[in-house]
Amino acid sequence: MKSVIIVDDHPAICLAVRSVLEKSGRYAVIGETDNGQSVIELVREHKADLIIIDLNIPRISGLELIKRIKNQHPAIKLLVLSAQDEMVYASRSMQAGADGFVSKSKDLNAILSAADAIMAGYSFFPRDVVSGAKLNDEKQIDSRIEKLSDRELAVLQHLAQGLSNKDIADRLFISNKTVSTYKVNIFEKLGISNVVDLTDFARNNKLV
Repeated sequence: MKSVIIVDDHPAICLAVRSVLEKSGRYAVIGETDNGQSVIELVREHKADLIIIDLNIPRISGLELIKRIKNQHPAIKLLVLSAQDEMVYASRSMQAGADGFVSKSKDLNAILSAADAIMAGYSFFPRDVVSGAKLNDEKQIDSRIEKLSDRELAVLQHLAQGLSNKDIADRLFISNKTVSTYKVNIFEKLGISNVVDLTDFARNNKLV
């Protein structure tokens, strides 16, 4: 039986994922947490075979968390479970070192299928991502998103959701000054000058 840690700040999601995995008889959930910092500590305390990660979590963003875990514990398999746009975030998750990506819009059984595939040594990503579909395809998303770092992308999301600089700083565990710096960089890279336009950009590209 494979051991699993679930990282998601929505208790209902954790419960649903735990249920589908444990009912299979192939997985045992040994820990749950709602933030990136806690999972680092959990991994030190418990031997996990698989970690299921939501990208939009406090303290350490999901993409940053993937990089840290893969760097420190390369044998652990990482499956992203996210409500965010596949064409942006599945690709970024793959680049960060994740072994698979499942959209929260999929049936719960997709999580089980992904977990089984990953534990068997395969990757599990949307077909367009695996085939190398370009982000600037006219049917997909704005190519300017590629200019943003993972942390800038996280800050952009929070700004578009209406969070203040202080709220973002608290959520991402960084200083107000750092948030302001990211904000300036985001505006410059996207050619945007205010939060209203930034919010429109995020919505048009399914970032929020």
